[in-house]
Amino acid sequence: MNNKAARTAVARRGLLFVLSSPSGAGKTTLAHRLLAADDLITMSVSVTTRAARPGEEDGLDYHFISKAQFEKMIANNELLEWAGVFGNMYGTPRAPVEKALNAGRDVLFDIDWQGTQQLAQAMEDDLVRIFILPPDAETLRDRLISRKQDTASVVAKRMAEAPREISHWAEYDYVIINSDVEASFTDLVSILKAERLKRRRQTGLTAFVRAMTAKL
Repeated sequence: MNNKAARTAVARRGLLFVLSSPSGAGKTTLAHRLLAADDLITMSVSVTTRAARPGEEDGLDYHFISKAQFEKMIANNELLEWAGVFGNMYGTPRAPVEKALNAGRDVLFDIDWQGTQQLAQAMEDDLVRIFILPPDAETLRDRLISRKQDTASVVAKRMAEAPREISHWAEYDYVIINSDVEASFTDLVSILKAERLKRRRQTGLTAFVRAMTAKL
């Protein structure tokens, strides 16, 4: 997407762009593609109590914190959402998200259905929910194995959890079946463009129309 092309600028409130899926369906790949292509969207950096995986950087991929720190953030209402996943805790810090939305920037989330439900309770008007499905169970298993991030037992656990995660697809605004990454990415871009153009998000429209009509 070329966001640098000359066009009439109208003030806009940012949105929360949520991608959810069972592990291995491809949401992280799509998220990285979107971040690289669009300079108006920022990744929400979650806090987590799990250890960093090879290649992950603190503050870039996650904020890696202790369980005590995590519990303190919950107590102080500093998290928009949080959940336990496979024995670890994950959550979204509130302050940077609210700052981005007020500045007209969009925030991208790679979170599960539990986190999405909590975001809906906290900021539903700003939320756009997309669920990513794999084309079939065999592809999902192959993707989990080929990414080489988990042991065989963890892959088995993720496959066992997949039906429960997939059962929440109907809670989302859009569903993309990710059989082809390029086609899925095109769909994702189309959704984002359309959501940005919704009248209620273009907070500067009233002033723009008044200024224009005053000169007619």
